[in-house]
Amino acid sequence: MSDNTFGTLFRVTTWGESHGPAIGCVVDGTPPGIALSEANLQNWLDKRKPGTSRFVTQRQEADRVSILSGVFEGKTTGTPVSLLIQNTDARSKDYSAIKDKFRPGHADYTYWKKYGVRDYRGGGRASARETATRVAAGGIARKILGRSVKVRGAMIQMGTETINRNRWSWSQRNKNPFWCPDRNAALDWEKYLDGIRKSGSSVGAVIEIVVSGIPAGLGAPIYGKLDADLSAAMMSINAVKGVEIGAGFGAASISGEDNADEMRVRNGKIEFQSNKAGGILGGISTGQDIIIRFAVKPTSSILIPRKTVTKHRRNTSIGTRGRHDPCVGIRAVPVGEAMTACVLADHLIRHRGQCV
Repeated sequence: MSDNTFGTLFRVTTWGESHGPAIGCVVDGTPPGIALSEANLQNWLDKRKPGTSRFVTQRQEADRVSILSGVFEGKTTGTPVSLLIQNTDARSKDYSAIKDKFRPGHADYTYWKKYGVRDYRGGGRASARETATRVAAGGIARKILGRSVKVRGAMIQMGTETINRNRWSWSQRNKNPFWCPDRNAALDWEKYLDGIRKSGSSVGAVIEIVVSGIPAGLGAPIYGKLDADLSAAMMSINAVKGVEIGAGFGAASISGEDNADEMRVRNGKIEFQSNKAGGILGGISTGQDIIIRFAVKPTSSILIPRKTVTKHRRNTSIGTRGRHDPCVGIRAVPVGEAMTACVLADHLIRHRGQCV
């Protein structure tokens, strides 16, 4: 299988399957001399790991990361950093009854058509289990970006339920299981998702990523656009079906004068009066907050029977047993943050190589 690597100078190659003995990644292009420990990465992995509440899969994985290479005496050496995460709670027997069936909405059918073989245990490489390695790599990317850059994500919509932006509080998002910045909405979502979960169904979500502290000048015109790379990174996350930057699709319904982010000089510094562009113009960062939103579809593995077919071309139905997220968007928040950090670290290194 090709295309397991992303990035240009800061490159991440992931490997492993949902029910294999382990998953991991190799991160190449990390500058030397950066202080790095397993604890630096574990903090982010703990935010994504399963089993943290009744609203996510109950698979119990510690997601303990081990650094196998690229670090000496607590600092990066400039050589590839290899990361390992053991799989300790896979239950492959949960999938034996559906090994010949294709789950509607899942990658089962397309993997089988492309490769002629598929790992039916939890979806193999198509499983969201793979994203744990991206979160670990994102921890390294954050070290490259430094403390002045903040990459924060929040769930702003679950199914049909949305937040009230007037109640947005970053401090609230760490106080509920949904990464929700609106305390009232989070309370409503508990009852809403409980109902979805108990019915055996699932719902989608919209995640917003906000990056502050990024300097102007990252990215490049045409084929190296920062927003293009960020969009591709978000779309590479399991179950993501749409991405927008800044005003996004909303820009189509406003006038040119409303969409224009007017500029002024204040105390000798150029400032923008608004941020419809989401911090990126012409593929290059403006120095404003970078704002990304992505839509996550409902989890494909559900208990409610759906019509499907077998690999032997027989009509049948399927209801997926096992441990699954009723809203995969919850654990997509730290994954979106990590992918954003990886893209920005890559562009920062590329910028230094050309312009400094």
